Amino acid sequence: MARFSTKNLNKFLLFKLPSAYFSGIRVRSISTTEATATVRHQWINQNPFQSLYWATQGMASELVTGILVMKQIHESGKKISMLVSHQTGTFTKKATGKITFICKDGATIEAAIQKTLKTGEGVTFEMYAEGFNEANESVSNFTYTWSIKSKG
Repeated sequence: MARFSTKNLNKFLLFKLPSAYFSGIRVRSISTTEATATVRHQWINQNPFQSLYWATQGMASELVTGILVMKQIHESGKKISMLVSHQTGTFTKKATGKITFICKDGATIEAAIQKTLKTGEGVTFEMYAEGFNEANESVSNFTYTWSIKSKG
């Protein structure tokens, strides 16, 4: 689907989430079940300890979960609102170099969409994203609680 190409998603970042774009976050791939984004540690996104600032890691990890939700909402053809209602994160290693964030929880979304469309009630579900350095070592992981609700 053209709307959810990496090119269009990165353009979306520039115009709708400029702090993520200017921090260097870029969507690399998206499917119905999985999304990846990368960010390279650089001056604009560093912390005083010469590693990737925690907020940049948060933006990248939220992005890979959120674009999966957006894609499946779009594919449903229905009007559904979405919002993060809770987030937790753990930092396990200094994040330097190129960090790749991945979320593989796309399968979770479909059932939540069907439930909100059937009941008209809000539905919450959790999605997990993890960041890996160039040596494929985990540097951070995040869990997001998303809330969706049918708009009619």
